[in-house]
Amino acid sequence: MYETISTAEMSHNEWLELRETEIGGSDAGALCGLNPYSSAMTVFESKTSKNLSETDNEATRQGHDLEDYVAKRFSEASGLKVRRSNVMYRSKEYPFMIADVDRLIVGMNAGLECKTASAYSADKWKDRMIPPHYLIQCYHYMAVTGKPEWYIAVVILGQEFKYAKISWDDEIIGNLVAVESHFWNNYVLCGRLPLPDGSKACDGVLSRYFSEAQKASSIPLVGFDERLKRREDIINRMSELEKEQKQIEQEIKVYMGEHEQAYSDRYRVNWTNVETVRLDAQRIRVERPEIYKDFANITHSRRFTVKAA
Repeated sequence: MYETISTAEMSHNEWLELRETEIGGSDAGALCGLNPYSSAMTVFESKTSKNLSETDNEATRQGHDLEDYVAKRFSEASGLKVRRSNVMYRSKEYPFMIADVDRLIVGMNAGLECKTASAYSADKWKDRMIPPHYLIQCYHYMAVTGKPEWYIAVVILGQEFKYAKISWDDEIIGNLVAVESHFWNNYVLCGRLPLPDGSKACDGVLSRYFSEAQKASSIPLVGFDERLKRREDIINRMSELEKEQKQIEQEIKVYMGEHEQAYSDRYRVNWTNVETVRLDAQRIRVERPEIYKDFANITHSRRFTVKAA
């Protein structure tokens, strides 16, 4: 069961505050480790930070603006009518779970999620595939609303339109609710940062949470010797693989000589001429310090290094 919250008269900040203080569909994939652009750490930051923020880039703007177009294409292709919901859904059993859905299917107990994708992402939708974090997003909406079916439609810009139906799955939805409940109760409510997962998204969170070191401060390093030994082994293995990669490339270069291209039934190799221009920053700083000062862009970050004791 769920309750509804009207969004018809809600300001954008009020809508954003509600969305950013509870778990929504776009958070579900990150909590399951399926979103390549986000992480549990990122979701934790958004739910516990006092600063409301919304991704504002061209891709996000196009996604919002093209939502109506995707919904219209879905209706044309499927023969199903859709409508806006104008409410946000909140689970009564798990009140930290909300659903801000794109469309509802008229005359059916189902919803629709509208997506746009660039041509570079087309392979993620081929052969009736659905990107995992979008699939989990739809299951999240089903978990909150109790609706047994959800549709997802995508316009791959400049290429094609496609849609698929997703049906209720007890095991997936049960596991998803368990993951979200664990995250909410053991991290958000406790104010405890989730464990990192090695993603760039986690790097971003850590750089914001711990942006500056206290100079000359130190603590004992307890319980990490085995992990650091594993890190050392990985680096050594990577170095070996990089050397092997370079050797293969060098062998092909010897074979190609002055030729720009080489090809086989499986591969096309290009060894093209490239002209690169770089400014000699050190020389400018010495010979033209006034110019260097005017154009120097100083950034602050923390450098992580490991050395044997």
